[in-house]
Amino acid sequence: MKDKIIKIIDYMDQLYPDARCELNYKKDYELLIATVLSAQCTDKRVNMVTSDLWKIYDLESLSKADLLEIQSHIRSIGSFTKKAMYLKEIASHLVQEQNGHVPCDREYLESLPGVGRKTCNVVLSNLFDVPAIAVDTHVERVSKRLALAYPNDSVNKVEQKLMKKFPKEKWSQLHHQMVLFGRYKCKAMKPECKECKLKGICKYYKKEN
Repeated sequence: MKDKIIKIIDYMDQLYPDARCELNYKKDYELLIATVLSAQCTDKRVNMVTSDLWKIYDLESLSKADLLEIQSHIRSIGSFTKKAMYLKEIASHLVQEQNGHVPCDREYLESLPGVGRKTCNVVLSNLFDVPAIAVDTHVERVSKRLALAYPNDSVNKVEQKLMKKFPKEKWSQLHHQMVLFGRYKCKAMKPECKECKLKGICKYYKKEN
């Protein structure tokens, strides 16, 4: 297992030495909002929506905005009705309780509507350098294909296993690397297996070949 982990780390470092979050943001709350919007949606689409959203609102005006108005600005994103409500409520909580700032507080963040563990991990890792592995659909798929987790493991179980297997100082970077790897190479459909240096330890490749 140790050799396998080293091989994965080395390959990820080779492919994505400067891996970073692909969501665009300038302020702490912009990352939080963007991550909430990114659930079941591409980062590319979210960036298009938030580029316009922050020209119209700041956090305080978002907290007071009409729900239908917010919906109209994020309509191209999946579950926009529910997410519009999340955005308004998150903005209200941050304005009223945190003076408009996102705190480095997991318990508080996970109490916000629409903010689960994955979103919280993304925020804590990128804003506060807290070691974390956010398991999205890409990280989950890559982890299971590389037999780092079982096929029926929940996302929380996958996260726990990755944290046990990889050094803590690698968690945050590994998250970004695995996201990019799953997004552009180890894709759900037509993954680029032939060029992959991890195909020798990949359950998906062995099954398909």
